Amino acid sequence: MAWPLIGLSMVAFFLIVLYTLTVRQGTVVSDAFMNSADALIRKQDYLGLLAVCNRRNECIARITSKTLDFATRNPTASFEEVKEVTEAEGNRQSSLLLSRIAYLGDVGAVAPMLGLLGTTVGMITTFHDMTQKSYGSNATLGLSQGVSEALLCTASGLVIGIPALIFYSIFRGKVNRLISEMEAATTHLMALLAVQYKRAARAVATRQAE
Repeated sequence: MAWPLIGLSMVAFFLIVLYTLTVRQGTVVSDAFMNSADALIRKQDYLGLLAVCNRRNECIARITSKTLDFATRNPTASFEEVKEVTEAEGNRQSSLLLSRIAYLGDVGAVAPMLGLLGTTVGMITTFHDMTQKSYGSNATLGLSQGVSEALLCTASGLVIGIPALIFYSIFRGKVNRLISEMEAATTHLMALLAVQYKRAARAVATRQAE
């Protein structure tokens, strides 16, 4: 089981480095995008905002892009229908963020079990060898050596699994905080859109009255 455990340790290290670099606020929501989106929505420049969304790679930009794409393709859609699209895309982005870090939790769960399997196989092999060979006065020494080697697998699995679970817990808390900020940003943008929808509805009603 040494090679699988070495492979898991490399995967855990890679994921920790990757999440450290990518699980940050700039990849979910940024002040620069929110300021641009706020100004463009107030100007009702939805095509301009859609162009900004396509140039950025933040979660909030993808949510806004999906919302504006639906709204521009369906000009007769109500605000409630647009809001449903926004909520669906927001839930999808949240699920993607949580599912990404789940791999590190899986490594933390699998590594100790793999180490335990290695220990079990090692113990079986040790006792099998003792029944097939005559150790004589060295029987106790042979048993202790076999058991100590077998227990290395469990120790290795724990050494990999414990840090992986610790970092998974840290990243999960960070992702939950980022999701909360993303939801707050989405609510802010949808409130601005609601104002613009109401303004447009009043303008249409005024023209019809004239």
